[in-house]
Amino acid sequence: MRAPDFWRRRGLVGGLLAPLGALYGATVAFKARRAKPFEAGIPVLCVGNLTAGGSGKTPVAIAIAEMLRAKGHKPYFLTRGYGGSERGPALASRGHNAQVMGDEALLLARTAPTIVARDRAAGARLAREKGATIIVMDDGHQNFALRKDMSLVVVDAETGFGNGYQIPAGPLREPVAQGLARADAVVLIGSERSEDGRAAVHSDSVWTRQGGTPDLAGFRGPVLRAHLKPEGAAFADKPVFAFAGIGRPEKFVASLESSGATVTGSCFFADHHPYEENEILQLKAVAGDAILVTTEKDFVRLTTSQREGIRVLKVSAAFDEPAVLGGLLDSIAPRP
Repeated sequence: MRAPDFWRRRGLVGGLLAPLGALYGATVAFKARRAKPFEAGIPVLCVGNLTAGGSGKTPVAIAIAEMLRAKGHKPYFLTRGYGGSERGPALASRGHNAQVMGDEALLLARTAPTIVARDRAAGARLAREKGATIIVMDDGHQNFALRKDMSLVVVDAETGFGNGYQIPAGPLREPVAQGLARADAVVLIGSERSEDGRAAVHSDSVWTRQGGTPDLAGFRGPVLRAHLKPEGAAFADKPVFAFAGIGRPEKFVASLESSGATVTGSCFFADHHPYEENEILQLKAVAGDAILVTTEKDFVRLTTSQREGIRVLKVSAAFDEPAVLGGLLDSIAPRP
């Protein structure tokens, strides 16, 4: 499902659901207290978030794995495989389909070996047996089955924490202070403007919502800045029709526009949406003479026949100060 509009700002619906949200957050705290994390025997770096979907953690995880590889490490991704039927632990490959492994696993597997495992401890064992020197968890900040050597929390700098409520009242998976207490660093990704155009991130790295409530108050760890960078200029000055089934499809459209494309229209679906043949045919008809473009994550969910005539906009996470990130990685995984 797509995030409801009331998650964006405070209102009656969110307020009525807030008690349920508080209960949801309490279950995360309960699991954290009761957990007996497995020790993997190799460094574990978790790239997670505090909200449901769309923060940009997968591109961040990919950028981190590429940096680790450049430092001589053998990183393995570990993911739950959301949207797929595989329980694992199993090694994903480009030959698998998204219905089995999940779209994020297939996307990650293009960069480094990727293990899908509902049981993160079992997945970590397999990664170590396969020769991994470090594990990069894509998501898992609220999973306590595996001991983490470092936890990075990715925050969308445009939407932040929405209305500040927890699921189902808002987008938060747990209270902000609770989640940040387990974080070693925060990655702010995207623009530093809120929806009304006001500055959202201040020079002291403390983020306040429109109402003045501190979102990152009390967090004094490193705050890294990154942005999504479209790769190439294949769509510059060309008409394109965009479609996507991701957490925040508006970010995809913005990336297309920043690449120089003229977006003539768009169609959005629920996150991890499995495309039917008739939907793709309708999209191709509506696009007309415009180039039909989607995201990498959507593209891996398409069948071979569905992909015909559809182009992909590739984006990567670029860090403003990569040396700072490099120093953090060296602190848990020194160069071999």
